[in-house]
Amino acid sequence: MTQPLLSVRDLSIRFGSTEVVDRLSFSIARGETLGLVGESGCGKSVSSLSLLGLLPRQAEVTGSIRLDGQELTSLGQDAWRRVRGRRIAMVFQDPMTALNPLLSVGRHLEEVLGVHQGIRGEAARSEAIGWLDRVGIPDPSRRMASHPHELSGGMRQRVLIAMALAGKPDLLVADEPTTALDVTIQAQILDLLANLRRELSMSMLFITHDLGVVEQVADRLAVLYAGRLAEDGPVEQVLAQPRHPYTEGLLGSVPGFRPRSGRLRSIPGQVPSATAWPQGCRFHPRCERAQGICRTDTPVPTPAPTIACHFPVEEAT
Repeated sequence: MTQPLLSVRDLSIRFGSTEVVDRLSFSIARGETLGLVGESGCGKSVSSLSLLGLLPRQAEVTGSIRLDGQELTSLGQDAWRRVRGRRIAMVFQDPMTALNPLLSVGRHLEEVLGVHQGIRGEAARSEAIGWLDRVGIPDPSRRMASHPHELSGGMRQRVLIAMALAGKPDLLVADEPTTALDVTIQAQILDLLANLRRELSMSMLFITHDLGVVEQVADRLAVLYAGRLAEDGPVEQVLAQPRHPYTEGLLGSVPGFRPRSGRLRSIPGQVPSATAWPQGCRFHPRCERAQGICRTDTPVPTPAPTIACHFPVEEAT
């Protein structure tokens, strides 16, 4: 069996006595896009930051994160710098805060190329212009001198994508990269990422709360709830036949995904605070299928496709 590019096993993240991610496991194959979804507060972003060693020092990380067989959790800062950008790169949600307002677009890209590709001078400038053109920025030579505030939100996001890909990473982590964009620009960015992924034979972890977006870009879908994995499987299978009640609830609340009742419905309550996770299955206070065992015993995830539920939704016959 082919070794996955990224393998995360029993990943737990704590801040002091507060556990925000609990024994999370998933993998990403070469050339595959995994969509990671869940409500705000479920642990999506903090999990993604752990993949690049970007969590603050007070974070305690246990478990295993392997990239192409190399264990990352034990790396020192110098070794992490050789991984970030070169092996794993990230596109953040808000390009205005991710970009340095004092630096031109060209300077941003030339720094990436110098650090990760060893390209400097006129060669770096030429390569940077090529990347701006590749991500669809018009008149890239002129835009090299622009500063972030002189660009639209969509163009700033394209600059971030160019910076992430200029290091030619094996894995791109995209954390809500289209949330702040209007629908038209969002569609363009999604098409751009999909095309570049195929062109570069790159893997991608796409983090979002938008199931409509993940349907467009992902090969597999992992659903996170309250710091634990609820469900993981091929995107078409999970969206067509969700087995975890939380996944079914998410789909039932989104226009365009037809719930079994034919009507939109909401999930009662909200994601609990990480300082007060419920005992047993963490979804049980909001779950209409919950029974006694759900309140006391943590469900053990099944083998792939993964479902972590004592009473999963029955498969359609």
